[in-house]
Amino acid sequence: MSKKKGLNFEEKRARMMEIFFETKDVFQLKDLEKIAPKEKGITSMSVKEILQSLVDDGMVDTDRIGTSNYFWAFPSKALHARKRKLDELESQFAESSQKKEALQKSIEKSKIGREDTAERAALLEELAALRQKKEQLKTEIEKYRECDPDVVEEMLRVLEEESVAPLTFNSMLLGWAKQTKWPRRQPTDGLITSFQ
Repeated sequence: MSKKKGLNFEEKRARMMEIFFETKDVFQLKDLEKIAPKEKGITSMSVKEILQSLVDDGMVDTDRIGTSNYFWAFPSKALHARKRKLDELESQFAESSQKKEALQKSIEKSKIGREDTAERAALLEELAALRQKKEQLKTEIEKYRECDPDVVEEMLRVLEEESVAPLTFNSMLLGWAKQTKWPRRQPTDGLITSFQ
């Protein structure tokens, strides 16, 4: 015994469209629920779902007349829809081709004056070396940032604004100076001795 394999959703949609194209007629839902299982092997329970998906995609037209809903799709509509889609894709292709040609011309234009020569290679190497040196200098500057007089002055200003007690201020300053290994030890030594 072989198991009967059911149709997938796309196959059901294709078969439903065949009903419309072969008969070239207008149907109500109840008519399609009777015809689809007999002629195309689509279960009557799934007819409404398939029909709704075709309506949502614009492949089948529907209209309400009185209390009834009517559904139809003619081969000419599908042909026109395909032609429209083809025209749209062709225009997109032409536009993309023009963009590609413009980019190719731009690339060719930008290559002028950038030919690989010994002088250009030397300049590129020098540029790379200068960029590397710049990064090294930036890291070295960052190491000494804590000793920058502007940073220290800003720190002192903030502490004064917060009106910290002088002893607390001096101990904080001393801790900061020891932590950052402040090179000038005389000012901090003088501050400590004045409060002892």
